[in-house]
Amino acid sequence: MKIYFVRHGHPDYKNDCLTELGHKQAQAAAERLADSKISEVYSSTKGRAMETAEYTAKKFDLEVVPCDFIREIGWKSTDGEPIAENGHPWRITDLWVAEAKSLKDEDWRAKDPFCRSVVVDYDKIVSDGIDEWLEKLGYKREGEYYRVIGENTNKNVAIFSHGGSSSVALAHMFNIPLPQFFGAFRLGFTAITVVKLPDTVGELCSPQLRLFNDVAHIDGLKAENVFDN
Repeated sequence: MKIYFVRHGHPDYKNDCLTELGHKQAQAAAERLADSKISEVYSSTKGRAMETAEYTAKKFDLEVVPCDFIREIGWKSTDGEPIAENGHPWRITDLWVAEAKSLKDEDWRAKDPFCRSVVVDYDKIVSDGIDEWLEKLGYKREGEYYRVIGENTNKNVAIFSHGGSSSVALAHMFNIPLPQFFGAFRLGFTAITVVKLPDTVGELCSPQLRLFNDVAHIDGLKAENVFDN
């Protein structure tokens, strides 16, 4: 199975929809995916993700399957006390780098300021959700890996979401501490990331990253990227 993770297009965050530029980017992403033989399209239930997904679904004459678990993450304080950089996880990791703190700390959830942020709760929602979704597709989590349990796994699926929720999902699948992922891997608008999983029933496997953050399809359509996505 190949899983195509696609971030939404340029957004109007206030109204949770795509801008005119975002619609052009979403259409370009659909054209980019036209030869990918996608058989199923999933999306965050946020408007900007659903609107992006519709272009690809239409290309393959498919319906978009809504998924609440991969709605965008939040990062507000849990104790009412302010967090530097408004608790923004990408900027917090930048601060950690500036202070020479390790982004590879597996105990990051217990460290300030993440321990005071709802991002920890969203990390669990998305991580649990991606495992439940993968199990329905035929891949059951076992420790750090996945067991192929489904017989209909030789297909390509696409899931449309957000910079934050996609980061959490991918970090979980590849067992990368979330601050390290936030620090090293940042997704552009309509960025396409491809993950490959084997099809042999019974095999224990680790996902393979085949493509990351491909935005070549929006050359000439780029806008200043933002991380509060």
